[in-house]
Amino acid sequence: MAEHLGTKEINPEMMESQEDKLRRSLLIFAAAFMTFAVMLWLAIYWAMGVNFSSNVPLIYQAISVSSLAYYVKTRNFVVLRFVQLSLFLFAPFVMQWSMGSSVTSSGVTLWALLAPIGALVVSSWKESVPWFVAYIVLTLVSGIFDYMLGNSGTLGIPMNTIGLFFALNFAAMSSILYFLVRHFVVETEKIKSQLDKQHALLAQEQQRSERVLFNVLPSNIAERLKSNEGAIADGYADVTVMFADLVNFTQLTEQMSPEQMVGLLNTVFSGFDNLSEKYGLEKIKTIGDAYMVVGGISRERPDYAADIANMALDMITFVAEHPQLAKRNLGVHIGIATGPVVAGVIGTKRFIYDLWGDTVNIASRLTDDAVYGNILTDKATFNRLRHEYLFEPPNTLNVKGKGEMTSYRLIGKVDVLSNSGKNKVYQFPLPNSAPSAM
Repeated sequence: MAEHLGTKEINPEMMESQEDKLRRSLLIFAAAFMTFAVMLWLAIYWAMGVNFSSNVPLIYQAISVSSLAYYVKTRNFVVLRFVQLSLFLFAPFVMQWSMGSSVTSSGVTLWALLAPIGALVVSSWKESVPWFVAYIVLTLVSGIFDYMLGNSGTLGIPMNTIGLFFALNFAAMSSILYFLVRHFVVETEKIKSQLDKQHALLAQEQQRSERVLFNVLPSNIAERLKSNEGAIADGYADVTVMFADLVNFTQLTEQMSPEQMVGLLNTVFSGFDNLSEKYGLEKIKTIGDAYMVVGGISRERPDYAADIANMALDMITFVAEHPQLAKRNLGVHIGIATGPVVAGVIGTKRFIYDLWGDTVNIASRLTDDAVYGNILTDKATFNRLRHEYLFEPPNTLNVKGKGEMTSYRLIGKVDVLSNSGKNKVYQFPLPNSAPSAM
C-alpha cells in the first residue's frame, strides 16, 4: 500500500473500523469516570471525618492513570482493556475487605459490576462471560466471609453515614452504567446512520455501474456477467448482422477540430442508437466511423431480419435529412447478412461483446461494395424479406475470400412505397454536391 501512496504513510487509526473507535472511546470514558468517582468518593469520606486507609483508592488511581498513559504512547488497546477491567472488578472488593464488610463499605462492591458490563460493551459477549463469572464468584465469596465472620462492627462509621454511602454508591454506579450504555446507543445510531448513507451511495454507484454495463452489453449477457457465470460464449444458428459505414467522413476530419469530429460522430451514432432501441436490436460496437448491429440475439422479436431492414432504411433517411449531416455531404452505405454466428465476451479490461463467423464477414464485405446511400443484402436476407420489401435485380459480386456472391440492393418496404406512389430512395452523391431524393 505504501508503494502506491508514494511517501505518504498510513495512520493506523485510519484503518480501524468505526466499531473499534466506539469501543475505545467507551473504555476511556468509563476509566476517566471511575477515576473521578474514586477521588470524589474518597473526598466525601474524609470530609465527613471517616478515617480509613486510602491506599487502595490511591493505588487504583495510579494504575489507572498509568495504563491510560501507556495506551496514549503505544495505542495498545488490548492492554488498556485488560488493566481497566481488572481494576473495575478487583478494586471494589479489595476496598470492601479493607473496610470490613458489605454493610460497612456501603455495598461498594456494586462498582465491580462495571467489569462484566464494560467487557460486554467494549469487547464482545463471549469475552464478557469470564468477567461476569468472576464478578459472581467474588460477590459470593464476600458474602460467605461476611456471614462466617459475623462482624457487625462498623469501624466507628455511623449508620446514617453508611446509609448515605449506600445511596451514593447505587446512584453513582447506576449513573455510570446509564451513561455508558447511552453513549454506546448514541454512537451506534450515528454509525448506523453513516452506514445507511454509505449504503445509499453504494446503491447509486451500483446503479450507475449497471447502467454502464447494460449500455455496453446486451441485457441478457449483462445479467449473466453479473452472476459471475465465467466465460460467456454462445452459438446462434440464425441472426441478421448489419454494418453501416459513413461516407466522406475521413475527408471531413481534415477540416474539423477534434471536438467537432467527435460531436459529429456522436450525432450520427446517437441517432443510430435510438433506432436500434426502437426496433429492439442489439448494438454490438462502433469501429471508427462504422456501426455494427445485430438482430436475433434475444428472441423477444422473432422478425429480426425485418427489424434490421427497417432500421437500415431509417438510417439512410436520418443521415440524408439531418440538417447538420446533410450540409456536410455525409453519406452512409450498409451491408446486411443472415446466418450463424458465434458470440461472446472477450477481455478483462474494457471488455466487449463481439460476433464472429462467416455471416459477420459477409455483412462487412457487402458494406464495402455498397454504393453511397445503398443497402446491400445477401441471398439469405433477401429470401426472408422479398415478399414485404422491394429489391433491385440480383447482382454478382466478387467478394474477397468468398469468390462470387449474389447480392441484392434493398430499396424499401412494399406497402410504404405503394402508398407513397413513388420510391423514396436516397442516392448520396459524391462529395461537394448536394444530396437528392429519388
